[in-house]
Amino acid sequence: MLSRTLLCLAITAVSTPLLADTVWLKNGDRLTGTIKVFDGGKLLLQTEYGGAIALDWKQVKTLKSDQPLLIKQDEHTGEVAKSLQAADDGKVVLANGEAPKTVELASIHQIIKPKPVITDLVWKGNIDAALDFQQAENDTNDYNVAFKTSARHGQWRHNAKGDYNRETTDDVVGTDNWSAEYSLDRFLTEKFFWDARVTYKRDKIEDLSRQRVVGTGPGYQLWDDELGAFKVGALLNRTDFEFSNGQKENFYSVAGTWDYNRYLIGKKFEFFSNGELGKPLSGVADYSMDVEAGLRYKVTDWASLNVKAEKNVISGSDNGDVDKTRYTAGFGVSW
Repeated sequence: MLSRTLLCLAITAVSTPLLADTVWLKNGDRLTGTIKVFDGGKLLLQTEYGGAIALDWKQVKTLKSDQPLLIKQDEHTGEVAKSLQAADDGKVVLANGEAPKTVELASIHQIIKPKPVITDLVWKGNIDAALDFQQAENDTNDYNVAFKTSARHGQWRHNAKGDYNRETTDDVVGTDNWSAEYSLDRFLTEKFFWDARVTYKRDKIEDLSRQRVVGTGPGYQLWDDELGAFKVGALLNRTDFEFSNGQKENFYSVAGTWDYNRYLIGKKFEFFSNGELGKPLSGVADYSMDVEAGLRYKVTDWASLNVKAEKNVISGSDNGDVDKTRYTAGFGVSW
């Protein structure tokens, strides 16, 4: 009797298909996998046979999913469908128990997995660390830790980033600095937003020991989806410099900013770059530049290896120029 029961269970397990989402394309193809997100005109389908596949939404005929998904038909509001059912060409059925609703695919603005409490919250970020210990004629210890995160809810987006750098040679500190930045974006349209930010930098070694920047200005989001994001902005900044000799300077400046990242080769690699190029409105300096660029390789869904370069320049200052370049390689986590 026991053997018959086990045999029946085995047959049932083999004959029962695994739960999977299905996407039908207009060219007749049918793809199965797990729907991760739809945004920016691309439907990202995670498959066992091809990894993450980005599908052009205009080529989708209909689709089916047994997982609950948040369906947004405009920029700010949406509803959670318990499942999606296939429908006629260019349509899908949102199944919500007793009240299923058929909608046009062209009317759907975004599909994401619902989150608890705030259903349309999208939170992402990464933490990178680089450590270098060298014992030779000169003992060198080098530490670099950096984080970056953003959280989007409706018309608001919160952004934060920071880093810490310390380098010693034979117990003599050659580098010791940290920085932190917070910005708040308010979207006025689907692409245009207004940015307000504050930045603080502290350096215990260089002549320029403290920098405080408060800025605001317009920005434009070119794209933001599962395959990457790119935004640009313009800022009017109020900057305060404090030097190690006690001197202080403050001035206004204009600046251009960018923040870009792009996933490549099935999201195994990520190229990223961000920075700010500023021009003081008075003669305290010629220009300033703060740039970062690098590459990440995803070892798992959350762990990665990274290499990056950073450049910080303040040129034409009466109290001395700043020109620092830093290269790091390390590991990190992403979410």
